[in-house]
Order: sequence, then structure tokens, then C-alpha cells
Amino acid sequence: MIAKWFGRLYMVLVFVFLYAPVAVLIIFSFNAAKSRAVWGGFTLEWYSKLFHNRDILRALQVTLIVALVSALVSTLIATVTCLGLNAMRRKWRQAIMTVTYIPNVSPDLVTGIALMLLFFFIRLPTGFATLLLAHIAFNIPYAILSISPKLRQLDRHLFEAALDLGARPREAIFKVILPEIMPGIVTALILTFTLSIDDFVISYFTAGNQISTLAITIYTMARKSVNPQINALSTLLFVVVLGLLLLVNSRSGRDMKKKANGGTYS
Repeated sequence: MIAKWFGRLYMVLVFVFLYAPVAVLIIFSFNAAKSRAVWGGFTLEWYSKLFHNRDILRALQVTLIVALVSALVSTLIATVTCLGLNAMRRKWRQAIMTVTYIPNVSPDLVTGIALMLLFFFIRLPTGFATLLLAHIAFNIPYAILSISPKLRQLDRHLFEAALDLGARPREAIFKVILPEIMPGIVTALILTFTLSIDDFVISYFTAGNQISTLAITIYTMARKSVNPQINALSTLLFVVVLGLLLLVNSRSGRDMKKKANGGTYS
């Protein structure tokens, strides 16, 4: 009984430690005073100024374009890669998957510097193109790890069964295989989109001086002064990411419920 009580207390303390700073940030994004210690009343002034800040809006536009394009491209590449890996022998598949794990466990600092040196080596000027290529590069391994488990859950003879029933290879892929792994594809798309919005280190080394993402803009603003617009912007980013995570968890819950009910939703 005591161990159970201490376990619950520990869990509460962990959640408080993780989310108390976020709660303070959200509260003070509505603070009329610029101070981070004194409450000056409720206001939406910082949100209004945020949406009239040209630098932030320009950075937001760049961030959303890069995040959306990189998520789509990396998910497409990962889907094709997973289909190919699923058809390979186990030895080669495991070898390639081991290589795929390396970018996920490597520090972002190493990845950012490596990509920067690569762009310098091939004499590609830093800017939007290098930023987009960098985001696609670091998103692909995460997309593969999101999609590959869904393919491993499928019957390996499902594709051949579709061919035996008269489907062409393209029809078997688009009408049989892809619908079965679609939850993994959607998860990969949302995950890579979120990771792209959140990235700072790799973007910092590959964007150059002509272009800036939201993460870089926030970092620059924080170095100059304590601007309450940062609280407002961080609150909006937190809400967006939280919404995407809830969407992913909701889809995962429905898929598990469908599987438990024999393939039908109740």
C-alpha cells in the first residue's frame, strides 16, 4: 500500500516537473506586464503584436513550408523504402535498418555540422534549398521507423494473394498494401511535420544568413531581450504540437480498437 502511494506521488512529481514550466509560460503569455515575476493583468496584446510582427510571420511561413514539404517528401521516400525492405531478405533488411538507426541516435549537432560541410563540399549555397534538403534528410529515418512496424505486421503472402486474385502489381500495392499501412504513413507524416517545426540545431547550421525558421527567430529574440511575444509564440507552438500528438494517439487508439473488434469499429 505504501509502495503504491509512493509510486503515485512520484508520478505526480514527474508530471509537475515537466509541465509546470509550460503552464507558467502559457499563463504569462497573457500577462499585461513585461515582467516574468509580476502579474499585471490579463491581456491579448502580445498575441496581437505577434501576428503583426513581420519577422515572425516570415519565419512562420518558411517553417510551415519546409515542414510540410519535408514531411510529404520524407514520408513518400520512407514508404517506398519500407516496401522495398519488406521484399528483401532478412539479413540485408536488418543491415539497412541498422544503418537507418544511426541518424536517430546521433546528436543533432553532429548531423547539422555534417550536412553543413556536405553543402560546402558540393558548393551548394546555404538558403531555402539546403534547409529543405536537411529537413528531408533527418526526417526520413523517423518516417521509416514509423512505417516499417505496420509492414512487419502484415502477412508476407498478402501481396501474392492479391496477384493470384487477378490484381496487377500496382493495384495490389495501392489497393491492398497501402490501405493496410496507412495508419503508419499518417503517423510518419505527423511526426516528421512536428520534428521539422521543432528543429533548431540542424536548421541553424544549414539555413544560412538569408533565411530563418521560427526556432532560429525565437533564439535570436531571446538573446536580445525578454520579449513577451516569445511566450505567446511558444504557447501557440505547444498547442499545435499537442493537438498533433492527440490526433496520433486518437488514431492509434481507434486502430487498436478496430483490431480488437475483428476489423470493425464499435
